[in-house]
Amino acid sequence: MKPIIQQRTFNPLIFTTMKYIPSIAFEEMSGSAKGVTAAKVRGRKYIRNRGYGGGVRTSAQAAVKSIFKQLSQSWKNLTNAQILAWNALAQTQAGKSVLGTSAKISGANLYSRLNYWIVFCGGEALANPPALQGVEAPTEAVVTLTPTKFTFELEGEPDNAADLKLIIMASAPQSNGVTRAYGKAVQIAQPLEAVCEEYDIKEDFDNKHGAPNAAAPKVFMKYFFVNTKTGEKSGEMLTLVTLDEDAPVEGE
Repeated sequence: MKPIIQQRTFNPLIFTTMKYIPSIAFEEMSGSAKGVTAAKVRGRKYIRNRGYGGGVRTSAQAAVKSIFKQLSQSWKNLTNAQILAWNALAQTQAGKSVLGTSAKISGANLYSRLNYWIVFCGGEALANPPALQGVEAPTEAVVTLTPTKFTFELEGEPDNAADLKLIIMASAPQSNGVTRAYGKAVQIAQPLEAVCEEYDIKEDFDNKHGAPNAAAPKVFMKYFFVNTKTGEKSGEMLTLVTLDEDAPVEGE
């Protein structure tokens, strides 16, 4: 079954902030920023301090938190000149709020966003801001999902593959009635080489979500490149793959 793929036009430096469009009625304000949450519930608009849950974190969530904690500390250890350089670079970057309005990104935020991917991919955080060059989105991919196989292979290889890593994310198996669940996709494997190679992701996927089945045969996936030298992220590609229960079992 040929997967359905389309490219999203995301800015790789998107960051989360609170959306606020000035209006007397406070009509379009929602989201969270700096400990404050704005929301609309049953027609009533309000702002309150944001609560932080004490739920149990997964190992993946703990790893993400650990990296950002490390970067928060290392930012404080930068020289004044380095901080000013990050702030200057941040002024050249456009960000977006959670609901799409334009917003500014701070030097500290840019430092964390870029260095997160560098550290996540096994590198050392950059003290000085890099020369940003942009990252082209991946090509379409061939994705195969059967009861015994789940593979992913890019159709084309980028020119600077040596500087890139491939990140693959996937939702838990969804029923046929679900038409869109890309927002539920989470990373299911370690960063992979950005080459035309068939990657077997079944074990990683099944360990994360459990195997797809007749009741939940659809998997919504996102994948993108990360530049391990600059921390830049490409636009995301989307693909929907459905379990092929009638596929012949290999070896039979």
